[in-house]
Amino acid sequence: MAEKHEGFTADERAAMKERAKELKAESKRASAAAKAAEAEQDLLAKIEEMPEEDRVLARRFHEIVAEAAPQLAPKTWYGMPAYNNADGKPVCFFQSAAKFKSRYAMIGFSDSAKLDDGALWPTYFAVAELGDAEAARVAELVKRAVS
Repeated sequence: MAEKHEGFTADERAAMKERAKELKAESKRASAAAKAAEAEQDLLAKIEEMPEEDRVLARRFHEIVAEAAPQLAPKTWYGMPAYNNADGKPVCFFQSAAKFKSRYAMIGFSDSAKLDDGALWPTYFAVAELGDAEAARVAELVKRAVS
C-alpha cells in the first residue's frame, strides 16, 4: 500500500515563509551598503532569537566566518545565518537545532563552497560546541570554501 504524502511539515513551511520575508525585505532596501548593513543586522537579530545553546554556537560561527572570510556577506537564508559569495550565493550557513527540533545544530556548506575532495566529501557538520579545536577546523573549512 502506498504511503500518503502529506506535503511540507510545519517547520518547512515556516522556513519557506521566512525566506519569502527575507526576499521581500531585500527588494525594499536602497543602496548596496544599506542592504549589506541591514542584512547583517537581520542575521544578528535572528541569532539573538535563538535558544541560548544555539545562540552561543551561532555567535561563535559568525565570528569565525567574519574573521576567516571577510569577503562573504552575512545575511539570513530561510531564517538562519548564512554567508554569501560575491555572486549572492550562500557558501556556508548555520542551522539551529531548535528550529527543526534536531538533537544538534549544524554547520553546512552549499555547492558554491569549494570543498570538493575526490568523489565524496562532507558538506554538513553536526556541532555540539565550538571550542578552540573546532573553531580552527571550521575556519579552515570556510577559508577553503572561498579559495
